[in-house]
Amino acid sequence: MKKLDQIIKNTFDFFLSFTGLIALSPIIFLTWLVSAIETNSNGFYFQSRVGKNGKLFFLVKIKTMREVKGISTSITKMSDVRITKSGSFFRKTKLDELPQLWNVLIGQMSFVGPRPDILGYADQLTGEEKIIISIRPGITGPASIKYKNEELTLSKYDDFKKYNDEIIWPDKVKINCDYVKNWSFWSDMYYIYLTIVGKNE
Repeated sequence: MKKLDQIIKNTFDFFLSFTGLIALSPIIFLTWLVSAIETNSNGFYFQSRVGKNGKLFFLVKIKTMREVKGISTSITKMSDVRITKSGSFFRKTKLDELPQLWNVLIGQMSFVGPRPDILGYADQLTGEEKIIISIRPGITGPASIKYKNEELTLSKYDDFKKYNDEIIWPDKVKINCDYVKNWSFWSDMYYIYLTIVGKNE
């Protein structure tokens, strides 16, 4: 991505996230409150993710799961017993993603881009695939849109982690590489539109 492209993208992200945080703060507060009551803990969930150039940052979301002894996987399917009642609704409507506007505002994320992976996945990128972490990770993007029903898909497989690791994750890597190589401002606008209306490409 050229320097001018990065300036355009970063400027757009800053002003839209600033506006979004002001306009959506009542909704963010309400979802945080509901989550805090249901999980009996802080309604925000913080997780270390791999950002631009491999730098770690804490992604913030509305907490949608409670801790269950013996379950520690970061891969989630729809029938996961850890998901709370409100969490199921927040995940379906993507309301749990709204706090990431803060990550965008402070320059850790972008509106559109590859979703930030956790260590254990991002460090598997090799060669040309590392182009994915040359830009800020995004809230949405082509891979996120294609796999918007990922949890439902994973629920169909007994060994859902294996299916994710061998089928879904490699496909996301390919999609994200193509996104970075062919980036344009208007393609970002298109992906934001698809995310809002809930359509696939």
